[in-house]
Amino acid sequence: VQLVESGGGLVQPGGSLRLSCAASGFAFSSKAMSWYRQTPGKERERVAGITSTGDTTDYGDSVKGRFTISRDNAKNMVYLQMNSMRPEDTAVYYCSTVSWGSRKWGQGTQVTVSS
Repeated sequence: VQLVESGGGLVQPGGSLRLSCAASGFAFSSKAMSWYRQTPGKERERVAGITSTGDTTDYGDSVKGRFTISRDNAKNMVYLQMNSMRPEDTAVYYCSTVSWGSRKWGQGTQVTVSS
């Protein structure tokens, strides 16, 4: 299983950013996918999830209405569109799935929201 995140960076408050996750090494189209985030000293927080077909999504309360998760099963990609960003969205963002009974993680991508 390999998950490679990209698209992180510095953005001003109120701005937007789109994260991407390239997946390989497993049956991507049969797996639900999630985005998590983590800041130093805090537990990893689940931000959003999407079913294998993409027809159902769910979001953490802190991002609901601002973030959108999507996927492209033809390209083995999952995305996180982040709008109306806030300083408290600053974190390392991770793409994740469960494979062979354990949760798998990418290396993460840093997102910083600051003026």
